[in-house]
Amino acid sequence: MPTAVRGRTFRRKALAAGALTVALVGGLAGCSEPAPSGPAAEGASGAGAGGGTAVGASGGKKPAAAPESAVRLIGDGSTAYTGAQPHQPVWKKLKPGEAPPQFVVFSWDGAGEDSQKLFSHFRGVGKKYDATMTYFLSGVYLLPEEKRAMYDPPQHSAGRSDIGFNDTEGIRATVRELRGAWLEGNEIGTHFNGHFCGADGGVGTWSVEEWKSEIRQAKSFVKNWKSNAGLRAEQPLPFDYDKELVGARTPCLEGRANFVKAASELGFRYDTSGVNDQIWPKKDEGLWDLSMHLVPVPGRAFQTLSMDYNFMVNQSPGTTQGDPGMHRYWGDQMRDGLVQAFERSYRGNRAPVIIGNHFESWNGGTYMRAIEETIATVCVQKDVKCVSFRQLADWLDAQDPSVIAKMRTLQVGEAPAGGWSAFLAPHPAAAPAPKQPARG
Repeated sequence: MPTAVRGRTFRRKALAAGALTVALVGGLAGCSEPAPSGPAAEGASGAGAGGGTAVGASGGKKPAAAPESAVRLIGDGSTAYTGAQPHQPVWKKLKPGEAPPQFVVFSWDGAGEDSQKLFSHFRGVGKKYDATMTYFLSGVYLLPEEKRAMYDPPQHSAGRSDIGFNDTEGIRATVRELRGAWLEGNEIGTHFNGHFCGADGGVGTWSVEEWKSEIRQAKSFVKNWKSNAGLRAEQPLPFDYDKELVGARTPCLEGRANFVKAASELGFRYDTSGVNDQIWPKKDEGLWDLSMHLVPVPGRAFQTLSMDYNFMVNQSPGTTQGDPGMHRYWGDQMRDGLVQAFERSYRGNRAPVIIGNHFESWNGGTYMRAIEETIATVCVQKDVKCVSFRQLADWLDAQDPSVIAKMRTLQVGEAPAGGWSAFLAPHPAAAPAPKQPARG
């Protein structure tokens, strides 16, 4: 069994930065993310749809955006129905003997736009390299500090959040980026709300009903941000969140068992809160288990989780800002580890590569550089599709279950013997048994 890391979770509350609680998940460090911190400049990316027309594997072109006349406001106008999401691939079943694409999913926990402008930056990166991604929004990032009492977290007092709340300009900026990201074909998932970890009321202790409450509240903050923040003149988010929200990642990767039960009952389609090897996924409680992977740490004798946080706690234990002289090396180490993980799937079993990140400046922002360089390296290669979790789930659902089951027999890095054309060739029909001569 690969060795794993236990580390501290670092969070920013409002404008302050600090090291807080310890996060443990089956021997693996979990995750944390910043709360948006202060007004964001208005010069960030706009909300228009962008990027080229993509073609699905054995599929057609992405449909155009819905006409303006299709807009229908929902509730207080915080969200709206605007038709089918633009820039979505149309998937088809693999043909007999056809190799599967190499899927790569880049995802962001607690996605919000703050003064670092990383959300808007990576929207630009995605357009440059034809990569759609999943942005896991923390609902409290759309709730102003003065309305914090509206959040009633399970096992905690009302108004409590371990990642803080937001201010009006931070909400305005975050909504702008969410709007633009969706119009560009990206997915808006959820990272829930207060980001509670550990044994003292953390999400790992929550019941199925408590998870349902947290999910309802996460949806409510998205569906009512205009009223809550007093931003009624702003444009709505261009989707119905009750239908858009189909997947999630839990805080610190804790509480997955009861979350999956709750999510299954609420119509979710996937979860990415666990830890897997790089093999083809399967369903759990009716949801695709698209958990992150154990990936190499170049120069070290163990693997770690495919997330920036986990590389950080290996490299600079106990601090988010370690030795500046090591920053470039640490970023290169993460990039090279992710690329190695990609290569062993790409040239092996073609299992999807799942990568998680945070909009953070840990160790001088070296992990943001590493992720951008990884995207630039892998998303441009032949037969590679950098997609959102929802798009990956769509492809998996379009396949013959027996084909997915057969691909699951391939181990980490194992290429099919005889190549894909032989491995996924249809089985010849059995010859009929010869007739037996009649006996007198």
